[in-house]
Parts: sequence; C-alpha cells; structure tokens
Amino acid sequence: MSEIGQKSKSLKLPSTITVRELATIVGASPIEVIKLLMSNGVMASINQTVDFDTAAIVASELGFEASLDVPELEKKDLGEIPLWRQTILKEPQDKLRPRPPVVAILGHVDHGKTSLLDAIRHANVASGEAGGITQHIGAYQTELKGKTITFLDTPGHSAFTAMRARGAQGADIVVLVVAADDGVMPQTKEAAAHAKAAQVPIIVAMNKIDKPNADPNRLKQQLAEIGLVPDEWGGDTIVIGLSAKQRTGIEDLLEAILLVGENMNILANPDGAPMGTVIEAKVEKARGPVSTLLIQNGSLEVGDTVVVGTTYGRLKALFDYRGRKIRKAGPATPVEVMGLNDVPSAGDLFQVVPSERDARIIITERLQAKLKDTASKKAGVTLEQLFDQYKAGDLKELRIVLKADVQGSLEPIVSSLNDLSAGDIKIHILHAETGNIGENDVMLASASKAIILGFNVQADAGARRLAEAEAVSIRVYDIIYRLIEDVEKALKGMLEPEFKEVVTGQAEVKAVFKISKVGNIAGCRITSGEIRRNSKVHLKRKGEVIFQGEISSLKHLQEDVKEVRSGFECGISLKGFSEFAPGDIIEAFLIEKVEAA
Repeated sequence: MSEIGQKSKSLKLPSTITVRELATIVGASPIEVIKLLMSNGVMASINQTVDFDTAAIVASELGFEASLDVPELEKKDLGEIPLWRQTILKEPQDKLRPRPPVVAILGHVDHGKTSLLDAIRHANVASGEAGGITQHIGAYQTELKGKTITFLDTPGHSAFTAMRARGAQGADIVVLVVAADDGVMPQTKEAAAHAKAAQVPIIVAMNKIDKPNADPNRLKQQLAEIGLVPDEWGGDTIVIGLSAKQRTGIEDLLEAILLVGENMNILANPDGAPMGTVIEAKVEKARGPVSTLLIQNGSLEVGDTVVVGTTYGRLKALFDYRGRKIRKAGPATPVEVMGLNDVPSAGDLFQVVPSERDARIIITERLQAKLKDTASKKAGVTLEQLFDQYKAGDLKELRIVLKADVQGSLEPIVSSLNDLSAGDIKIHILHAETGNIGENDVMLASASKAIILGFNVQADAGARRLAEAEAVSIRVYDIIYRLIEDVEKALKGMLEPEFKEVVTGQAEVKAVFKISKVGNIAGCRITSGEIRRNSKVHLKRKGEVIFQGEISSLKHLQEDVKEVRSGFECGISLKGFSEFAPGDIIEAFLIEKVEAA
C-alpha cells in the first residue's frame, strides 16, 4: 500500500467518478485502484465509471474518509431551491440514500392524462375495479422490476405551479402527455413552459399512437419547435410512443422515468428532519380535516406533531395510497393523515416539531409575519425595480411571460427581446404564446418571479385580480417598439414610472338631445361609481372604445355639477365628440402612478 494510504484525511467525491479520476484524487496509481476494486468484486477499466459508494470503499482502504460532494449548481443561489431541497443539502451526506422519483403528469385536457394514469395503475379507478385504489388521495405509487415510482395525481399544471409558487416543487420529473393524432396544443405549450420554469426534466408520452391518423413525425417536429428536441434527433427529450387505451408502451415509459431518476441521483435522509408538501386537503364528515402529504425527507410516524402553514396537530392515523393503515412512511411516499386542527393549503410545506407547544409558538410567529407581510405587501419584479435590483446583486435575469395577438407579432418581439440579452442582465422568456393574458400566465409569472408583457391583447378580469393578489406586474402595449424600448430602458435603469387607469364610474347613454349652439348632449344614468367633471373618459360602443377624451360639461336637472353618483341621471357632453347613441357606455377614469413597492 502507498504511503498516502497511511494518512487519514477526509475528501469529497462526486456521485459518479472514473477510475482514472479517483486514482488522481487519492494520490494512488490507477493499477492500485483497479486491484482494490477487483478485491471488492468490481471489475473496472481505467476509463470506466464507478458510483460514490464503490469509490468511497476504495478511498477508505487508502486511508481516506469520503463524503458525497454536493454539485456546485445546488450550493449556489439557495433562494432558487425549494425549502425541502435546502433541508436535504444540510443533511449529513453519508446519511443520504436514493429515493423513488416523484412524477407529475401534465398535458392538454383531451390528450389522455387520466387514461394514462389508469393504465399505469392497472385498474380503472372510476369503475372501481378490483385491485384499484379505493380512495383518491392525489398521489399513488407503482413498481417496475422492484423499483418504486411516485405519481402526483394533480388536476394539471395549475396545481403543479401553485405548489411551486409556494416553494414546494413537489415533482422531480414531468411527463408531458401529447396525443399523436392531435399534436402540440396551446395547453401543451403552457404545460411545457411550467415544467421548464420549474427546471425539471421532461419526458414526452406520445399517446394514441394506435389511432389511424396518428402522425408521430409531425408531433416530434412540433415538439422540437417548442424546445423539446427528441433524443433520437440529437436532443435531450425522451419521447415514448404509447397507447393508454390499449395499454401498450406503459412499461417503456416507466423504464424511461426510472432511467431519468437514476441519472438525477435523487437523494433523501430517511432518518433526517421530516419534511414535505401538502398534495391535497379536505374536510370529511366522519374524519374531520384529512390531508395528503408527500414526504420528501425523513420519515413520518403516527404520533408525530406536524406544523403546516398556520395549521398543526398530532398525527392520529396514517394511510397509504390504497387506504391501508400504516405506522410509518419514508421519503417519496404519499400518505393521507388525520389529526391536523384545520385544512392546510395544497402546496404548503410541512415539518415535524418536538411538541404541540413548539407548534403553537411557530404558528404565532408565522401569523405575526403574515400580518407584517400584508401591511407592506412586497411586489414582484417590476420593470421600474429591475435596475435597482440588478445593482444590488439581487437580479441576474429578467424573466418574461409574453402574450401577443398573432404569431406574426410574437416572433419579432421574441427575436428583439433575445437581442437585448447581450448585456449584463439576461432576458429569459419563460413562455411566449398568442391569446389574451389568463390566470395560468399569472400563476407562471408568480411562481417564477417574472413579469407579463402583452402586445395587442387584454388581461382577463380573473387574471388581473390574481395579478393584484400575487403582486405580478402586467404591462400591455399596442406598439412593438414601445415594448422593446421599455425593456431596454429598464435594463439601462432609465425607465419612466408606470401609470395606470383607475375606473371611477360608468354611465349608460339612455337618450341623445340636440341643443342649438351646444351640440349633442348624452342623457345618461350612472350605473356604477361616480362621474366627475374633471374626469377623462372612454366612450364604449358594443364593448369597443371608439373615443377617448374629456368631459366638457356635466349637468344634473339642468344645473352644472361637479359630480354625479350611481343611480342618478345626468347630461354629459364631451370635448371633440358628439355622435352619441343610446346604449353607449361612458367610462370615467383617473390616471394614477403605480408606486414601486
């Protein structure tokens, strides 16, 4: 044995390493390392790769104490890593063990997600066949060749993103279901954008290949166009052809999931700090608050005191995904639990604490923090704050969700924004699609700390409400160069403050009166809010704005007045417009500066 072998030192080794690299690190000859491997029953050449456990044995025999090296990518920027992953990074490396991969199935509404889940279960849950799952808990497990896979049976990418917005990121791998006869649809693109933003590997399940009009090559081309280049074309996306209805190709899909999971080196400490994510929660008449928890580190036992959000309790019972009572469950296991004092939110993180007294203290602190948060609601990234955040070192890229009216507008905007990326701050377009801004866009922006830019589109009422609640910045433009110019100015720290229109009242035109020397006057009834004489107005006809200007006179019972409130009638004339028609809507608004939080 070499002289180095007499020393006792600690060293860090990666999850896989070649024999040559191992020899260099331990300061021994490759021949010596190969001999030690052979004595331990491993036949390996100088360029062959061995796993950490094997390398650690060799290092130990040469007088070294080896520990697993956490990749540099995971060490930096912990703010981007979900809290439960941060917990695992703090665990003793020698205690970490491989755990089953957790898989979310996403895709277009009619492309066969439910059929695929049923096929994987080998039983149709809806018809309650023998051997099927007796109750729906939002997650289940399946086995292939002695290896386990955990599937999240969530309603779709909205739930997936809601979890990620709360720092959960429950899935390790996303299976994107696309029908071979239908191809890539808008919802497919959305689901892919959500998975990419979560930085999880995507496996494409090309479903319905048994259909006569299935066109796998066309689908692969469409996938390549949205950045999912099939591995057979030299890309890094595994595409598996299958038929959920015929139950063919299912085993190939499971094998692909296990392969990707093994390459990811997914680890957890079964004896470490128990932590995980709420998948579903509800109140049942007979059992009270019932929650499905996905354990992501440590083990959960009956009797443990759990804190989740502002909810806590001592666990009275644990059930597995088949509804069977169990005493204990380890990492990547979904369990249904009873004992919490209330229903937590899906996506909330849970942890085990020593006692109910500790739980109450934690919840009190969280409630106080929540009150402070509400009092000074932090805004998401806005273009106004961008340069300041960059200078402070808090921002390395501007993330954008882009919506435009037509594909012809979308492509030049994407190209121009990518050209701006050459500076110090990188522009990352998470999702670019045609159509109005919807709630899914806001959820993606919220989870990814992105802003939403729109060209010739509107934000749905629900999207605006959600954006306000989640502090997501939405900016809509009708001139392309203004949109590009604003982003460029933001990158240079020169952007002017943003202003928004605040609607103060609406009036419906009931009749039109012609008065000599004055012109047409609109006889109106105020339907909401109030109309003020100094207001700016939009005049809408059949939902479209046909005039924007100012009120020139406001009368109530032939008297000039400063304002008229909801429920009253009035006469309105506008500067520069007199072609009123019954049914027109006069919408009064004020321009307010948007304060940067």
